[in-house]
Amino acid sequence: MAPSHLKQLDYSIVQLCIHCGLCLPSCPTYDATQLERNSPRGRIALMRAIADGRLEPTRTFAEEMYFCLGCLACMTACPAGVNYAELFERARAEAERSGVLKSPARNWIRGVTLRWLFMDLARLQLAGRALRLYQELGLQTFVRRSGFLKLFPQRLRELEAMTPPVQAQFSAEMISPVTLPAGPKRYRVAVLTGCAQDLIFSDVNRDTVEVLARNGCEVVTPPEQHCCGSLHGHNGEWELARQLARRNIERFPPEQFNAIITNSGGCGSHLKHYAKLLAGEPAWEARAREWDRKVKDVHEWLVQIGIQRPSPDQPAQNVTYHESCHLCHGQKITTQPRQVLKAIPNLHLVELPESSWCCGSAGIYNLIQPEMAEQLLKRKMKHIRSTNAHVVATGNPGCLLQLMNGSNGEGLGLRVVHPVTLLAEAYRRDGPTYAKQLRL
Repeated sequence: MAPSHLKQLDYSIVQLCIHCGLCLPSCPTYDATQLERNSPRGRIALMRAIADGRLEPTRTFAEEMYFCLGCLACMTACPAGVNYAELFERARAEAERSGVLKSPARNWIRGVTLRWLFMDLARLQLAGRALRLYQELGLQTFVRRSGFLKLFPQRLRELEAMTPPVQAQFSAEMISPVTLPAGPKRYRVAVLTGCAQDLIFSDVNRDTVEVLARNGCEVVTPPEQHCCGSLHGHNGEWELARQLARRNIERFPPEQFNAIITNSGGCGSHLKHYAKLLAGEPAWEARAREWDRKVKDVHEWLVQIGIQRPSPDQPAQNVTYHESCHLCHGQKITTQPRQVLKAIPNLHLVELPESSWCCGSAGIYNLIQPEMAEQLLKRKMKHIRSTNAHVVATGNPGCLLQLMNGSNGEGLGLRVVHPVTLLAEAYRRDGPTYAKQLRL
């Protein structure tokens, strides 16, 4: 068996927790259950017991680690600066190393998704094209109306209902490998198009490239890219996450760019920690540190370089903003998305109560913990309704999809959109888009 991830961890990280309990009110799962084991403090106590050798990983331990959202709200609340993000990933890796959750079905699902589909995005795109064909031919509508799905277990019916529409074009079909800036070239940046983002929200990638070009950036968007590895790192596949980190550094040599741009809060939180992931590898450590320094969330980068304001002739719109957990708690980016939205004339930003409370998406959490995810979504939708806004902006694909499902489920007819898309639309009202370069 591979060495223990928790016993090899720098013990001072575990010791930082002073058991003060200030994290408890910020934890969605503790808030819902009021059980100590469902809190960050309780989970850290379990991790420490394993690191001390007082406890062996059990099924109960592993299930608790997967009951955690990994939203990192506890890190924002913690006065001692506990790096729960690293503890969380190590604990899930420990759960997988121990094998206590193994079953034929689970092994097959993880093998197909984590080890096959998401290790080669050409395979993921092939699956996406098949799903797109299924939807465009009307087969999905037919299956849903036929009553055939009633033959399946309720959970499978729920999962089918969450199937997102696949975009008509993927990013490489919409965006040129190099997009020139609108005016004088100020920066040279690279854009990461993501994996699920590329299938479901490739239009957000297109909008990101256009916005960057409008702000003086030459934008490099290679057609062949890799998964960032966050899905693997957050689900116990430590070595696969390291492999993908090396591939991305090779694909986007950090020394060649002023910034490496991500428009996904969850991906960005992982992408900014490659140096930690590749620590102890002499061939990669220095480049990983440079990579971490260059990776920027798109909102962060736009505010850093100064946003070109669109013309004042913009339609009035009321918008509220939901904060992606890994954007606000993981990357500590909270004001910049609001500054992007406020740069759009006639856009009225209505603050969302509990804007930084998790919506229940949390990577694949809504797939593996549907009851808790649904509870969190209902709480989020209640607050969105209270704003009376017709547009909800958020900077993470998982949140976008979760809130779209929430809006559809409640018949609200909300528009759920990335802040960058609203800015891109405002720019297009000013004049011609980059149709030729962006292949629109």
